[in-house]
Amino acid sequence: MNPKFKIIPAIDIIEGKCVRLTQGDYSRKIVYNENPVDVAKTFEDAGIQHLHLVDLDGAASQKIVNYKILDEIAKSTNLNIEFGGGIKSEADLNIAFDSGANQLICGSISVTNPEIVSNWLTKYGSQKIILGADCQNKKVAINGWKKFSDLDITSFITQYENLGITNVICTDISKDGLLEGPSISLYREIKANTKANLIASGGVSSLGDIIAIKNTGCHGVVIGKAIYENRITLQELSDLC
Repeated sequence: MNPKFKIIPAIDIIEGKCVRLTQGDYSRKIVYNENPVDVAKTFEDAGIQHLHLVDLDGAASQKIVNYKILDEIAKSTNLNIEFGGGIKSEADLNIAFDSGANQLICGSISVTNPEIVSNWLTKYGSQKIILGADCQNKKVAINGWKKFSDLDITSFITQYENLGITNVICTDISKDGLLEGPSISLYREIKANTKANLIASGGVSSLGDIIAIKNTGCHGVVIGKAIYENRITLQELSDLC
């Protein structure tokens, strides 16, 4: 594996617990662990360096909620944490950075208020801000995937490249949580039309899926349910890091 390719396990938080949803549906929630900090430590102990941490309560309430867990994980590990969920204002941004996030994922706010995200890119730098570009049928989703815009995913990413974005996470919602394989064709299309460091998310079920994503030219992959359902072991992921 290319050492620049990032293996990024995911922890999603609801009510302080480590959960997974299916296609963003809060009614299809599975609690995998009561203590996200312990899960993060397990990842680090396996030799993994990155963490994708999402505040699902924050995404639903449109403001950061679980920042104390972010703070605990940041203080308890040396993981490089990309954090998202509920970031709607500079106050949210500062809370997340002050709580130990290395990078912040700007999703809905990137659609509803591109001017503020452009200002954040200028103020904090492109290495600190990740564009959250999640979609279904190539249309960009917002508000915890509850609504869909008319924006085409590739055009959306290109617009933000022009504003200075360099890092993008893209989830194909139709694949998320199903363990049926990622949207390889979508990532190939995006990579053919943009230069952004693209991180794929959604549908990963095996090491073969990870290799297939890497071969599209993506910069990394977020892995969630495949870990929690023991489809991929932490040792196997560590060997790829």
